[in-house]
Amino acid sequence: MTALVTGASAGIGEACARALAARNYSLVLAARRVDRLEKLAEELRTLHGVSVTAVALDVTDRAQAESLLERAGNPVVDVLVNNAGLARGLEPLPENNPDDWDEMIDANVKGVLWVTRPVVRQMIARQAQGPTPTHIVNLGSLAGVAAYPNGAVYCATKAAVKALSDGLRQDVNQYPIRVTLIQPGMVETEFSQVRFRGDEGRAKAVYRGIDPLTAADIADLVVYAVTAPLRVQITELTVTATHQANAFTVFRKP
Repeated sequence: MTALVTGASAGIGEACARALAARNYSLVLAARRVDRLEKLAEELRTLHGVSVTAVALDVTDRAQAESLLERAGNPVVDVLVNNAGLARGLEPLPENNPDDWDEMIDANVKGVLWVTRPVVRQMIARQAQGPTPTHIVNLGSLAGVAAYPNGAVYCATKAAVKALSDGLRQDVNQYPIRVTLIQPGMVETEFSQVRFRGDEGRAKAVYRGIDPLTAADIADLVVYAVTAPLRVQITELTVTATHQANAFTVFRKP
């Protein structure tokens, strides 16, 4: 079994790579930071004896996404984890930088489409040789369930990921291709550092007084979904930290 993970150089993507390698999946790891990917790939080869291919990928670059399989050596992909994505800024919409809108829409929406299309076409083509169970996992967000103040565009992109997941699941329903959407709440990764452009103080404040989810927690859910019995399709999982009731209600310890 081979899994393709985007945004695999850190955070949830890296955690997914580690969790899948531990279950003997061969891996294709894609991200912009190839130096990190290569280091992770070598570590996983040594630890688990699995095949790991590292490929440079900026999901906002359509040509890179469309050529990903070819540049990875045309692997037969059984599991696709669309993890790459980001948020930029936390201001009221009238004060947003439209360049940030472009970046979020290109990464979180178009990037999912550009990576998914060639992979799902390959998955469908394989069905002509007999039913072949395959799986697409999209990383959404609690932000896609209910918009929150100062995050309208990011929330919109994650609502789009939900709609794309629901639509794709119907489009491939005649095949044994499962589609799972995972919508995490607060997960402490580099996410907030990216959102606030390296402002570590502001990033740490997001998780002040709460025990947030970890990247490994989300990777566990990915593994749960893709290793479920083939008769079982986990369509959607929404997960929060214990003290996060929803996008608005968070109990923080003093």
